[in-house]
Amino acid sequence: MSVMSAAERAHEREEAETREQKALGFWLYLMGDAVIFALLFATFVIMVNNTAGGPAGKDLFSLSNAALETMLLLVSSTTFGLASLASKAGNRSAVLSWLLVTFVLGAGFVFLELREFAGMIAVGAGPDRSGFLSAFFTLVGTHGVHVSVGLTWILIMSGQVFFKGLTLPVTSRLFRLGLFWHFLDIAWVGIFSIVYLPGLL
Repeated sequence: MSVMSAAERAHEREEAETREQKALGFWLYLMGDAVIFALLFATFVIMVNNTAGGPAGKDLFSLSNAALETMLLLVSSTTFGLASLASKAGNRSAVLSWLLVTFVLGAGFVFLELREFAGMIAVGAGPDRSGFLSAFFTLVGTHGVHVSVGLTWILIMSGQVFFKGLTLPVTSRLFRLGLFWHFLDIAWVGIFSIVYLPGLL
């Protein structure tokens, strides 16, 4: 019996170390992602006045659309936080419910972003029009791709929570997804503050 207990303790220690290594690896990934966004922000700031005689931000941006996108993403960050709290409480149905709400809010954000892009391209303000628009589409589009990846991840995690329950590996993955989703929220606040507000004011 004591041998079994020692083996179980060793297995638990190994699993804990594995989870810590994955968490560290994910933090390193997020730092790398932050560097990418920092470079895209820097590029946009440099290119913001290079309109090549084309439209500028004040001609293209809609404050109401950007504000709605911001609201959707901020609320989705809150609902994901509620999913995390439900996970700690062991409430599987609440986790699934809040993940679903988070997904709907995130999908609404992506829809608004795609609609904005389509509207800009329709009036000849695509990424090939000027350096400003190339930098804009690259920065905002990169964030949109990240959100789309996050939505796919939410669907995968919902399936794991539904079929496997709130096991340690599942809650560990859910925690990392939460870090990713909140990071996207912070990145969007930067985009709203650096891209949209100065472009409209």
